[in-house]
Amino acid sequence: MNSGERFLAACRNQPVDRPPVWLMRQAGRYLPEYQQVRSTSDFMAMCHTPELACELTLQPIRRFGMDAAIIFSDILVVAEAMGMDLSYGESGPALAPAVRSRSAFSRLRPFQPERELAYVGDAIRLAREQLAPEIPLIGFAGAPFTLASYMMEGSSGKDRVATRELLYRDPALVHDLLEQLSASVAQFLAFQVKCGAVVVQLFDSCAGILAPGDYEQFALPYARKVIEQLRPLRVPVILFVEGIGGILEKVRESGADVLSVDFRIRLADVRRRVGSEVALQGNLDPAEMFGPPERIRRRVEELLAETQGRGHVFNLGHGVHPRTPLEGVHAFVQAVKALGG
Repeated sequence: MNSGERFLAACRNQPVDRPPVWLMRQAGRYLPEYQQVRSTSDFMAMCHTPELACELTLQPIRRFGMDAAIIFSDILVVAEAMGMDLSYGESGPALAPAVRSRSAFSRLRPFQPERELAYVGDAIRLAREQLAPEIPLIGFAGAPFTLASYMMEGSSGKDRVATRELLYRDPALVHDLLEQLSASVAQFLAFQVKCGAVVVQLFDSCAGILAPGDYEQFALPYARKVIEQLRPLRVPVILFVEGIGGILEKVRESGADVLSVDFRIRLADVRRRVGSEVALQGNLDPAEMFGPPERIRRRVEELLAETQGRGHVFNLGHGVHPRTPLEGVHAFVQAVKALGG
């Protein structure tokens, strides 16, 4: 099997010769070639410039030979397309004005991905032209709840106090925002597929702050709406929910083809709880790649034993840490290729 056949088959829970491997945030700050581009461009310029985004997408494939590429972009470009000011500083992203009132919500505008996010489509087309034909390209977006949380917070604050406050003080406003976002995210992902993505991933990295009942009310229905709207395109959908362990059975109800699992739960336990009809992705702790190659190889063997190689995409349980040594990434990718076959 080539990389594309292997990756798509694994996402569809079909037999493979070995599990495929790619990494969340594989195009990023740990790469010296990324740092070289970053030295002459700010982060938003890299996202907005198709040629730069294409180059950053291809860099980890050239160096490590993962089975799939993911387009270089940012989940918050949707908020920017809706009219919010987006900037990045030392403390992370800033969105203004924060959506904490009905008047702030009313200032958000509907958008057409072909217009406001055309640069993402152009980057996908360029990457598709330059990637080897057998390497699949992943598109992505933030899930509605995670986007809503960033928009309500106006930043990436860990405590998410503004989000929690609005959930209980003005749930109608939150639901209106989530409704608008679910339509926008679905349109954006469909646009990415039209431009050349063959798999899409929804990142719900903020959903882990929610109690199970609140996840069922504020996150799950809107992720499910996005996934349902993508069904006619017949592309696999991966859903990443950080903190999935406590809400695993509910996340299973999203309709996602692949559940991307963080590193706080064993894949064997996930398989036992969700059954065999859904594929799994993950879930090496990113910190493991600071260890020696023999430890990384042993952890790959353990993950392979937990999944028995069926319906599994090797990945991390979160994104690559900026300080990750190149040797660790190389050891992980090579161990999957050597031990999985």
